[in-house]
Amino acid sequence: MLVDDFFSPSEAAAWGGYVSSHGRLNKLIEENLRRTAGLSHAEYEVLMRLFRSDEGRLRIQALAADSVLTHSGTSRLVDRLEGAGLVERIEATEDRRGAYASITAHGRKHFEATARKHHTFVRKLFLQNFTEGELQTMASFWDRLDL
Repeated sequence: MLVDDFFSPSEAAAWGGYVSSHGRLNKLIEENLRRTAGLSHAEYEVLMRLFRSDEGRLRIQALAADSVLTHSGTSRLVDRLEGAGLVERIEATEDRRGAYASITAHGRKHFEATARKHHTFVRKLFLQNFTEGELQTMASFWDRLDL
């Protein structure tokens, strides 16, 4: 029995297309971010989330919960970003058990410069291949997933 015997032809095409495209996109994005900004994709994501947060800081536990990394992996990533002067770790005074990652002024400047280049790259690599209507439809697909 073939694996595709478990999927209908349209399911196999949709899932297979997602899996192969996701892998290739992530590889290209990772390479581009490392070359142009000296950041991994995961590091960029953390900086983006901190940049977009209301106070410029989030609990490390919250960063880990929405990441592919474990809590300890996220903590090590924050350590690397702190070493680069892009974030600082702040003790959570309200419970003294956790810590926040807070984006620094240098981190904000680096993220803003990186984001411009990154968005241009993502548009060229991915977004320009779709019409506005297709992008809206695609966005609605992701909204349906309750993950």
